[in-house]
Amino acid sequence: MSKKSITQGEINNIVWKACDTFRGVIDPSQYKDYILTTLFVKYVSDVWKDKKNFYAEKYNGDEIRVQRALRNERFQLPDTCTFDYLFENRNAANVGELINTALESMEDANRSKLERVFRNIDFNSEANLGQTKDRNRRLKNLLVDFSALDLQPSHLEDNDVIGDAYEYLIEKFASDAGKKAGEFYTPAQVSKLLAKLLNPQPGDRIIDPACGSGSLLIKLAKQVGSKNFSLYGQEINGSTWALARMNMFLHEIDDATIEWGDTLNNPKLLEGDSLLKGNIVGANPPFSLDKWGAENAISDQFNRFHRGIPPKSKGDYAFISHMIESTYHDNGRVGVILPHGALFRGSSEGKIRQQLIEENLLEAVIGLPSHLFYGTGIPAIILIFNRAKNENTDVLFIDASQDYDDSKSQNKLRDEDIQRIVETYESFQQSTSLPLNTEVGLELIRKYAYRATLKEIRKNDYNLNIPRYVDTYEEEEPVNVAETQRQIEYLKKDLTEVESKMNKYLNELGF
Repeated sequence: MSKKSITQGEINNIVWKACDTFRGVIDPSQYKDYILTTLFVKYVSDVWKDKKNFYAEKYNGDEIRVQRALRNERFQLPDTCTFDYLFENRNAANVGELINTALESMEDANRSKLERVFRNIDFNSEANLGQTKDRNRRLKNLLVDFSALDLQPSHLEDNDVIGDAYEYLIEKFASDAGKKAGEFYTPAQVSKLLAKLLNPQPGDRIIDPACGSGSLLIKLAKQVGSKNFSLYGQEINGSTWALARMNMFLHEIDDATIEWGDTLNNPKLLEGDSLLKGNIVGANPPFSLDKWGAENAISDQFNRFHRGIPPKSKGDYAFISHMIESTYHDNGRVGVILPHGALFRGSSEGKIRQQLIEENLLEAVIGLPSHLFYGTGIPAIILIFNRAKNENTDVLFIDASQDYDDSKSQNKLRDEDIQRIVETYESFQQSTSLPLNTEVGLELIRKYAYRATLKEIRKNDYNLNIPRYVDTYEEEEPVNVAETQRQIEYLKKDLTEVESKMNKYLNELGF
């Protein structure tokens, strides 16, 4: 009788329950590293076990041939690195040290894929996990919880179930911890939307200069529909960079280049002395980043800020400038998620925005609902820049702020919301008139999208605030004056009767 496959929901529940080991002990923004790293070790261990069983059966238990076949696998796992080895030693007095050593050995055995990935995490940390007795108990509980998972690919319901569980946990940590843990996470549906809008093609170079845990890069890669792409990312936070590396590994994207460092002050994605260029550049950078490095921008060796230097307290246009300069001049496309202020703030940002519009780079402005992002209730926007607009100088404005699922505390884009945005954008690209959807009618599309000419944008002094272009005003129903007057007379009559009764009662009481 075949064993029942473990489902996505079962994996998610077991792993989320394992978080109880750390709740109340350390902040979720810290314990996510322990949980996600343990999930990673458990998964690669079970994959390795699956491979060993496969080759043992294939070669009739010939250990020499089995080991030879294993050496040709996409990663290597020494015996002292496996989850089973750690679980067997769960009662050891130095279990934290054993886990650290296992992670170091795993890195050494897979340097091209995992070098330095675990350097920021310490399973023997007294500061994070408590004194020896408490620390050992917590680590034992963690290993016991994860031992309930059977993650061998041959026993899984879907080959990407672990990658999905990984992103499920990242989302849960962002939701549970609020802004502090949510800084590195773009909600899955927003990543999906941006990937569909940018629509990378086979052979494309895809770049995310603020890649966080890598969820957007992975969505962009999946959108290609084949493995014919090159993936590049940079992340400033060391532990989040490690998550991105592990996330790529779990999704079998072994040749992705994920660099650790400050993109605005120390870009690491380079070709010789120049910025690496890509066909597609997408990102959800930190909103209005303060102290982003304006003092160094004037002497930037890559000349990224030739349109102007953004204010030191808001880095939105610094990221836009970097992203545009990281694209190919003939066909590069940029998609960036930003706060609404980037549409209308003046001063140096206004001048940069004006020049980007006059250079015919801006293609679309898309307003999203509020409460989509963890840690902030403010609505965000997506700006699409396209170096291949040619003679078309119009800009598409979409107000999608009212299209979402609000059944839970955190709003979420539905598949139909994403489809509506993407279809409207594609219609705009393919037509010279207002994009129409005959099912909803002209009036509704006018309250949802608008095709603005360069002349109109100039008339608005390059202010891109969406209500200036998309008319969402709803007329109130006309008031029936005669009926309203009759209602007032009825209310007056009722009020007089009530006052009369009240006075009668008060007199009877002697007041």
